[in-house]
Amino acid sequence: MGLLRYAWSRVRWYVRELSGEAVYDKYVAHARSCDPAAEVMTRREFERSRTDAREADPRDGFRCC
Repeated sequence: MGLLRYAWSRVRWYVRELSGEAVYDKYVAHARSCDPAAEVMTRREFERSRTDAREADPRDGFRCC
């Protein structure tokens, strides 16, 4: 059972990294480590900011459509 749980946790980590879901968690950890009193963006605000930044610079995150 322990091996199965370990394998599942590794698969879950891989999928979260691949899909970009873990990016918000990393942002929150970084923001709180730099300034614990600072207000952290909500997930929705963070994703909106990320999308806006990606679309503002056509060289970064190239999309054809």
